Amino acid sequence: MYYEFEERVNQVPSYRILAMNRGEKENVLRVSVRIDASLMNDRIEKRIVKRFGSPALPYVQRAIEDGYKRLVAPSIEREIRNECTEAAEEKAIQVFASNLKQLLLQPPFKEKVVLGIDPAYRTGCKFAVVDGIGKVLETGVMYPTPPVNDTKKAGAIVKRLVETYSVTVIAIGNGTASRETETFVADLIAEANLDVAYLIVNEAGASVYSASEKAREEFPDLEVEKRSAISIARRLQDPLSELVKIDPKSIGVGQYQHDVSAGKLSDSLDFVVESAVNLVGVDVNTASSSLLQYVAGLNGTVANLIVKHREENGKYMSRSDLKKVPRLGAKTFEQAAGFLRIVEGKDPLDQTPIHPESYKVTKQLLKDMNIKPQEIGSEDTKERLQIAELEQLSNELDVGKITLQDIVQALMRPGRDPREDLPKPILKTGVMAMEDLDEGMELTGTVRNVVDFGAFIDIGVKQDGLVHISKLANRFVKNPQDVVAVGDIVTVWVESVDERKGRIALTMLQPTKKKVTT
Repeated sequence: MYYEFEERVNQVPSYRILAMNRGEKENVLRVSVRIDASLMNDRIEKRIVKRFGSPALPYVQRAIEDGYKRLVAPSIEREIRNECTEAAEEKAIQVFASNLKQLLLQPPFKEKVVLGIDPAYRTGCKFAVVDGIGKVLETGVMYPTPPVNDTKKAGAIVKRLVETYSVTVIAIGNGTASRETETFVADLIAEANLDVAYLIVNEAGASVYSASEKAREEFPDLEVEKRSAISIARRLQDPLSELVKIDPKSIGVGQYQHDVSAGKLSDSLDFVVESAVNLVGVDVNTASSSLLQYVAGLNGTVANLIVKHREENGKYMSRSDLKKVPRLGAKTFEQAAGFLRIVEGKDPLDQTPIHPESYKVTKQLLKDMNIKPQEIGSEDTKERLQIAELEQLSNELDVGKITLQDIVQALMRPGRDPREDLPKPILKTGVMAMEDLDEGMELTGTVRNVVDFGAFIDIGVKQDGLVHISKLANRFVKNPQDVVAVGDIVTVWVESVDERKGRIALTMLQPTKKKVTT
């Protein structure tokens, strides 16, 4: 689409700059900035030449032409392209960072037993069952896909797993053979009347994780593919906890992220991961070192020491127990304590985002309102706190009103996970193919990726559909992220389907019904 293509420099979108750069790097395209040389020569001549009757004029003119062609023009072109590329890279990093944050903050499927399946053809579909806290119960391999097509034996395996472990959700990776595996699972649910649902999980980065040092440490006795199946199951249970184990660049929710400065991209994505982890908070008794290292104030070394201390001495019963961890000094504790949670510990306040420095004020507030610490989060406590006069309490307790508001919110919902307020992913029991789509069909889908020119929507077929930026809303949209975000559940209508090219065009603008006159 870029052969014989030209566009004004100041009108080329950032993603197109990166696309042309990649084409040139792959020796498929030759890109240049075209400027009217005669016009430029005339402008330079007017600045330099003072006496037009001079016998030296022809030599000066030739020098101008040669200097512009050989030196000035290439320099200007490099400068323009560098400026365009820098601006495009900044935009691409911004898009990736925004999408990554939304992906990390996807709502978790907590306390659900999940069967994760990593689809494949010749080598078979690897599977793993994990319990409600992510503990691996069983792993194995089945062959429901070509060339083996042993759906009978595979069906028996799935039925046994569902019955034995009370599996409620099946997570299928969206890679190779995903379509065939989905068909097998959907048919089995219908035939065997299984009380289980399934959904397709974006497995981007799962293979990177399963071959990594972290995965080898976690599952030293398992094959790479089985580790991948575990990752697929766990990223449904708690996307944040699992995705932090993967290099953010491998997650694949950006545009041309492999064509931008690796250093700038890495710094930006690390900041996003840290922000997401600290927003949600971390259960210090279940978190991996991969997750803990993103908590404010902690690093990889201290995170490993926290996990090691937990394994050697048992669960942490209070935040103050963390002070016993080697190399976790007073300053580090001060920075990290508010983001670390102790569930079912000695002090009920340890499960809230309230920092230990505010415990004195919080306990005084509870005492003044005749609320026991064990009662935080109860309906009675919520009702009392909702009618509390914060202005008056702020003065009495000598604490800022905003700080007091945060404390009150934490006491009303002590174990609150901000991700739980978001809509859950769409679970399915049946399968749909691209050939089942008709123009005008209304569907519900999940936003998988947001780019400058629109959004890609998973509508339950193998290929994601594209909603162009012009079809996102009944108004001018400058930035698609103003309308949709990764993980959003949206209603779309099918505009067109090109089965040969594997393209689906969608719209979020409800089609107007045609008037029929008789």
